[in-house]
Amino acid sequence: MSTDPHVVDCGTPAVRLTVDAGVAELRLDRPRVNAIDAEVVEGLRRAADWLSTAEEAAAVVLTGGDRVFAAGADIKQMAGLDHAAAVGWSGRLQSTFAMLAGLPQPVVAAVAGYALGGGCELALCADVRFAAEDAVLGQPEILLGVIPGAGGTQRLSRLVGPSRAKELVLTGRQVPAPEALAIGLVDRVLPAGEVLAAAHEWARQFVGGPRLALRAAKEAVDQGLEVALPVALEIERQQFAALFATEDRTRGMQSFLERGPGKAEFRGR
Repeated sequence: MSTDPHVVDCGTPAVRLTVDAGVAELRLDRPRVNAIDAEVVEGLRRAADWLSTAEEAAAVVLTGGDRVFAAGADIKQMAGLDHAAAVGWSGRLQSTFAMLAGLPQPVVAAVAGYALGGGCELALCADVRFAAEDAVLGQPEILLGVIPGAGGTQRLSRLVGPSRAKELVLTGRQVPAPEALAIGLVDRVLPAGEVLAAAHEWARQFVGGPRLALRAAKEAVDQGLEVALPVALEIERQQFAALFATEDRTRGMQSFLERGPGKAEFRGR
């Protein structure tokens, strides 16, 4: 795995993807509030497509910067949509976010400032969420006469439960970081100046890790949530057994027997 910084072309300056020492940082950079428009969605799509097969990226940090994660969709752009255009826009948005949610790498969102509407839905695509003390999350779409359209009604309810999700979606109220932590919407709250560094530190633990096993673990959890328990257990069984065909499994178990836990050198094969 290369340790040289690598900048990936996402087709727009509004989405920046860099890989340094095995950790990818996917950053929204559309001043002032990282509003999500068609250009941003296309950039995220290109980033997700590249990351989906990038062996040099062991983990991903998703961020919008120090002051705002993403304050939502570009309302000026959406206001001009008719029904047919909205069908196309929501399909493109959902499929792009699904690509991000389905990345094989562990993904951590570093949320500072506002993560509202599409911004909150983007954070929900990560495996874990670290929030700054000043972060505010929410799904305020109802205040515009619509509902979340990029996974907010579904990923949010799976994360915090249907009752809490309904309360947030029906009222559109904004949730400060301490409450977000209490209800499980975020996993850690840190001082504003530390959240991005903490996210990178979390991501670095996966560099040199068993890439195929990490992917299998994510798939087993995510796919299992969508089916009945007996089917989910069969998904887990198949993923578990399949890893016995990998070099990493052989290395991991041999290292354990010879040197104890936590000393294996994995190859990602």
